[in-house]
Amino acid sequence: MATLTAAVLVSPAAAFAQTNWTLDPAASVLTYQSVKKNTVVETNKIRNIAGSLAADGAARITFDLNSVDTGVDLRNVRMRFLFFETYKYPTAELTAKVDPSAFADLPAKRRMAAKLPFRLNLHGVDKDFEANVVVTMITDKMVSVASESPVAVHVEDFGLLPNIEKLQQAANVTNIVPTASVSFDFVFTADGGQPSLPVQTVAATTEVGPVATDAAKTAFSEDECLNRFEVLSRTGAIYFRSASTRLDDKSRPLLDAVVDVVGKCPGLKIEVAGHTDSDGSLEANKLLSERRAAAVADAILAAGVSARQIAAAGYGEDRPFAPNDTAKNKALNRRIEFSATRLVN
Repeated sequence: MATLTAAVLVSPAAAFAQTNWTLDPAASVLTYQSVKKNTVVETNKIRNIAGSLAADGAARITFDLNSVDTGVDLRNVRMRFLFFETYKYPTAELTAKVDPSAFADLPAKRRMAAKLPFRLNLHGVDKDFEANVVVTMITDKMVSVASESPVAVHVEDFGLLPNIEKLQQAANVTNIVPTASVSFDFVFTADGGQPSLPVQTVAATTEVGPVATDAAKTAFSEDECLNRFEVLSRTGAIYFRSASTRLDDKSRPLLDAVVDVVGKCPGLKIEVAGHTDSDGSLEANKLLSERRAAAVADAILAAGVSARQIAAAGYGEDRPFAPNDTAKNKALNRRIEFSATRLVN
């Protein structure tokens, strides 16, 4: 009876009668490894994580994909805008329902292995997984749920395979393996409990924990501005109706992202450049590209950006991104690009 009572009070995954648990973002970490050029392994982190484990055993963990950390700002921006498409899908979410009976002996054993079914929502797609986890009682008020082995996540399952190609083009690399190996260590603190270490200490010693994302910044450095405009130009997420200069509503998420960046780069003038494929006459393509660039510039100005920061230009078919020899390449050539120069006072 005493053991059962202890399990109900402190087990991190049982259906508690009174206790809820909150994820400690400073002590929790999620990493994923990817492989490029067939042999080069890169390890990235998602730094901003929030979550809870309710008294009924329902777990929910949210990952801020804008906090992806590769160690290099340009790579961070590529991962956010080109791969995860955070302007449309800013978060991923894990949900699970834990079986309380599986952890009845945790207070006595302090450490247990288990299989944990969970659902991952990523890029607007839900998929079920199962992870081998190790659950450890660090203290009576703090519990770790860590992966015993990496979880394989196939990007094709989430509609992300085309974004691998965008990454390869942007980074000029080949053979990015379309599977990531994901590992995690989620630390939960009982409501009313305290983390084992101050947030500042944990973050400084383990390089985990929350980081400031673009949303929290009031201004970017010049390099940060240039990185963002380069990557925004590669998203292919500005849409027009066929042979039209009318912006499609699907363009709004990326336009909002562009407006945010422009506003945080007040010392730069942004050229919105329109490009077409080679179908049609030179003159018609030039005019179409000019009008499309003007439509995007007008949308940015309508959001309150200063007119002195925005210019529009159309280059027609003169600057192809790819040969105009396939439907896919022609689609790549029909694009809007953003470039930046310093404002002249």
